[in-house]
Amino acid sequence: MTVDQLNSAAQRTRSTVTARDARQAGRPRVSMTARRHRAFYMFTSPWIIGFLLLTIVPMAYALWLSFTTYDGISPHWTYVGLGNYSELFSDPTTWDSLGRAGLFALTSVPLSIISGLGLAVLVNRPLKARGLFRTLLYLPAVVPPVGAGIAFKTLFDQNSGAANGVLTLFGFDAVGWMADPYARYVLLMTVLWTAGNIMIISLAGLQDVPRELHEAARIDGASAWRTFRSITVPLLSPVLLFQTVTGVIASVQTIMPLLLAPIGTTGSVTTVPQSNYLYMMHVFAQYFALGRYGYASALLWVLFVLILIVTGIIFKFASGMVFYNVDPEAKK
Repeated sequence: MTVDQLNSAAQRTRSTVTARDARQAGRPRVSMTARRHRAFYMFTSPWIIGFLLLTIVPMAYALWLSFTTYDGISPHWTYVGLGNYSELFSDPTTWDSLGRAGLFALTSVPLSIISGLGLAVLVNRPLKARGLFRTLLYLPAVVPPVGAGIAFKTLFDQNSGAANGVLTLFGFDAVGWMADPYARYVLLMTVLWTAGNIMIISLAGLQDVPRELHEAARIDGASAWRTFRSITVPLLSPVLLFQTVTGVIASVQTIMPLLLAPIGTTGSVTTVPQSNYLYMMHVFAQYFALGRYGYASALLWVLFVLILIVTGIIFKFASGMVFYNVDPEAKK
């Protein structure tokens, strides 16, 4: 290649670089923070879109329905304002079902947390086949709710259930487990059946407790119960708070076991035992048995507000009883 050709190639290269620099000079330079924000919203956009379309929009639609007499079928509806809410607060059936749901939450949540924590303490010990025990205890939690409900319905059937089979074997009379007053206990057992979820979370919390603290307490002569009460439980308090909040929210929305164990032969939602006619069962009956979409939507919005209030109360009273290894205010 001659000298003239080399000079020409170098000139073309400089021209290309100059043109590219000129184009880039006209663009605003994107900072690293802006790039991170853009990447964040790109990766979270599927969840954000799903949250808007599958949560916010349905909630707004239910709020609008709560001010109408819409029945889900007829195109004709009437705007009634706060009429559904007025009827709701004067309906004794609503208050009775809400009271049963609250009593069920007060009973099931502590029992679930205590049983899950107890199982976690057991499988946290250096036992043989510990992994097998963990798997077997967690296995009921992965059973589909429909399958578990049908299994319990079959197990406690008055005529052919295994529970009554054991009772008659020892000379006792058969019990109508699916009717009052025993139906509430069967419902409670279906909730305790899935204590493996709480066990796994509690087990993770137990393994995060420093062993040095237990060893120091043992050297000081503290008993196992005192060590558990004064060291383990305070360090597990954030986990217990999480389980309490999520447990209360889940318990007041319990409906699947109720739908799978009605009494009578019709399977109607109105034939569940009176003790199991909880708030969500009342909502389901208003929606699908009576076709009162507006009134049922008002019931759901009242439940939503009550859950927010109860959650706020729990956080308020638990703020002084929860111990964090890292100050939650430190990173703010």
